[in-house]
Amino acid sequence: MTNDETTALGERYRRVRELSVALTKTLAPEDTVVQSMPDVSPTKWHLAHVTWFFERFVLQPYAQSYIRLNDAYDFLFNSYYYTAGQMHSRPKRGLLSRPTLGEIVHYRQHVDEAMLRLIEQRQGDGKLEVLITLGLNHEQQHQELLLTDIKHVLSCNPMQPAFDAGLPVPPSEEPAALTFMDGPAGVQEIGADGPGFTFDNETPRHETLVHPHAIADRLVTNGEYRAFIDDGGYRKSALWLSDGWATVNERGWHAPLYWSDDHRMEFTLGGPRYVDENAPVAHVSFYEADAYARWAGARLPTEFEWELAARNRDVSGNLLESGLLQTASGTGQFYGDVWEWTSSPYAPYPGFKPLAGSLGEYNGKFMSNQMTVRGGSCVTSTDHVRATYRSFFYPDARWQLLGIRLVKEA
Repeated sequence: MTNDETTALGERYRRVRELSVALTKTLAPEDTVVQSMPDVSPTKWHLAHVTWFFERFVLQPYAQSYIRLNDAYDFLFNSYYYTAGQMHSRPKRGLLSRPTLGEIVHYRQHVDEAMLRLIEQRQGDGKLEVLITLGLNHEQQHQELLLTDIKHVLSCNPMQPAFDAGLPVPPSEEPAALTFMDGPAGVQEIGADGPGFTFDNETPRHETLVHPHAIADRLVTNGEYRAFIDDGGYRKSALWLSDGWATVNERGWHAPLYWSDDHRMEFTLGGPRYVDENAPVAHVSFYEADAYARWAGARLPTEFEWELAARNRDVSGNLLESGLLQTASGTGQFYGDVWEWTSSPYAPYPGFKPLAGSLGEYNGKFMSNQMTVRGGSCVTSTDHVRATYRSFFYPDARWQLLGIRLVKEA
């Protein structure tokens, strides 16, 4: 790294790390401890885990004089890196009343001071820069999770407290009629191949066969999804995959997560608000998205159809850059509203090679029993929204901002 590159990396490190703490400013310490379900992690755990990542994978191997603040943190804040050691049970993270939020903030400061010294001292170390860049992108992913997790936590409180009651309501306009655009077909190249950071699961670039199809020019709206509900969509078994139908009946689903029983209100990070008929529907599972698509005489896109359609599309501003915390910044875009379910299982690309060492557990170990989503949401970092970006969730997941785009056979 040159002096300019070192300065730029240090400034980016400060900016990303400061944003994580800034996102918690409206929360009370008590808010940061709660774990409302096993998929949700407490806010203070997120703040500690991303710090542990830098300590474990950067400072311990590269900063010889570094002294850990507390040896117990190596166990408490490991997430799933078994090759790095054992960890506290994920469903029991909410039982960690100690360390306190203040102690975790101190832990972050301890690690940040050491990290900034290391960045300054190790100028020209390209391998270290790559590792720190991965850590920063990892933290940005947890910034998104911090927000979706605290939304679930606050929704479980009968007082329905807002993360930030002053959040603006995005403008809402009736969308144009849904139309379908012919997508590229034949043998197509998929995956990342250019300069700039990408996660390992976006590679290698490869060829795949894409059949003729037409993809919707916008997302499915709340109003359109309401028509599915009103038509008895949750009561018609013929629309549902077997596992989906079993899940709907077992859990009593009748509408997207966060909608009130009368379907008039939804819980948002700004507190309870009326359901906006024109906004993209959010917080639906893969099962619900698939059932809706069948009801609409369509299907969900493959992740390759989605990627081809998303190329050269505009990337909108979103929460982590513009301060918005709502869906519905627009229904025509491919980025910045909701993650979009695809019909593609989350699997490795041909020739995929995990990262070396413990970081090989970052993505590769999850390539089973999950579905791929694309596009990012209104709480995804702008740095991450790109045509090749992939994430993944179990098909019954609803607490993330997950929505629907349709495809029809050409």
